[in-house]
Amino acid sequence: MIEPIQRHVTVGADQARAFRLFTEEIGSWWPVDTFSMAIDREGGTKVESVVFEQREGGRVYEVASNGTEATWATVMAWEPPQRLVLAWKPNLRDESPTEVEITFTAEETGTRVGLEHRGWERLGERAIEASEGYATGWSFVLGDRYAAAAGGTG
Repeated sequence: MIEPIQRHVTVGADQARAFRLFTEEIGSWWPVDTFSMAIDREGGTKVESVVFEQREGGRVYEVASNGTEATWATVMAWEPPQRLVLAWKPNLRDESPTEVEITFTAEETGTRVGLEHRGWERLGERAIEASEGYATGWSFVLGDRYAAAAGGTG
């Protein structure tokens, strides 16, 4: 079994604001220039927006400059402003999604945002490589980009 990736940041925003920034405002801070499905396509398409459908069963997807949509995840649990769980699969590979859980815990100075990415065994032979890549990726995405947008401390 491959251990889940766990990351957390404390941000200077209240719980509701931290949740809203992570979900409905994801397009304002997500690094689509390096972490998107459009960069895997030829033809120069770029991500125009990222949409987070705010409900259980909703999708998280990018909309490219040519109008195509590419799904990154499906919302498995939607519990604003405390928690959400995503079936995470931002690629076109023939494999099952992994699972990403994000929690938002109110603290005296803001909100502790915790992330756990698990289910690596679902990826078969690619599991270790994928886990290692995401370990670095989540540090950048959550610890740098999201934290900066939310007034974080990393």
